[in-house]
Amino acid sequence: MNKWLPLVAVLALSGCATSETTYLNNGEQGLSIDCSGEANSWATCYEKADASCAGTGYRIVGTDGTPASKESDKTLGVDVGNYKNRSVVVVCK
Repeated sequence: MNKWLPLVAVLALSGCATSETTYLNNGEQGLSIDCSGEANSWATCYEKADASCAGTGYRIVGTDGTPASKESDKTLGVDVGNYKNRSVVVVCK
């Protein structure tokens, strides 16, 4: 049981989107939101952006992420073992 505890902790944390304040080149304040991991999706990023902007709306400044795998790279039609990187930078309205 003790051998599995660290793995369970890592998997539990990998399902959370995180955000931190960032500044754009023009001096505007924005949010950098990271929603990487198998348990998240792009929708998780946008939900976190909406919650972080307190429902006032946001403007997407940029996105970055791992491209979708080709069908030939999947195992039995499932993308196994590939860590998904997703991040988005937004500015609250």
